[in-house]
Amino acid sequence: MMYRSRLVPRVIPTVGLLGAPLIIMSATVTMLGGWDQVSIAGSLCALPIALWEFSLGVWLTVKGFRPTTPDID
Repeated sequence: MMYRSRLVPRVIPTVGLLGAPLIIMSATVTMLGGWDQVSIAGSLCALPIALWEFSLGVWLTVKGFRPTTPDID
């Protein structure tokens, strides 16, 4: 929704959209015993989601939503 509405810069939701499959893959590999829950690989897979959450929070605190957005069809 944030990506299509352009309420925030497109790079912020893009990082979240790229990071979500990585964190799902990491959780699946962890459940199957591929690596430990706390590991370098798991941390690297979680890094994009952490970056997304941090950047979204900072952006909304400092700038807020964009006041004008194009209509979504």
